[in-house]
Amino acid sequence: MGKWTPTREAPEPLEGNVVAVVTGGTLLWFVMFLVQLPFYGWFESRGLLWWLWTCLAGAGLGLIGIRYVRRREAAIRRAAEENPATADRPGGTGGPGRTGPDAEPGTG
Repeated sequence: MGKWTPTREAPEPLEGNVVAVVTGGTLLWFVMFLVQLPFYGWFESRGLLWWLWTCLAGAGLGLIGIRYVRRREAAIRRAAEENPATADRPGGTGGPGRTGPDAEPGTG
């Protein structure tokens, strides 16, 4: 197979209320854990106890995710306040010093 080359430009990333989405997902994982908890014996007798612990792990990782996205949002807000010229860009970032594959030429 040859090297894959995109035929179209990639769309801009969706910016939404990421904190709400991650919080909702975390709550969902924790609720699923609580719903399964009364059936601990049933899961254990069938060798499916990992379902219970997967839900608890999802809730725990979600707590880390909530902290991460809240800090990210705060950093984006701070960057927009410090440099209002970049506030109109997606995510409010992308000013001088930005590096990576999507950086503008000559900025990194």
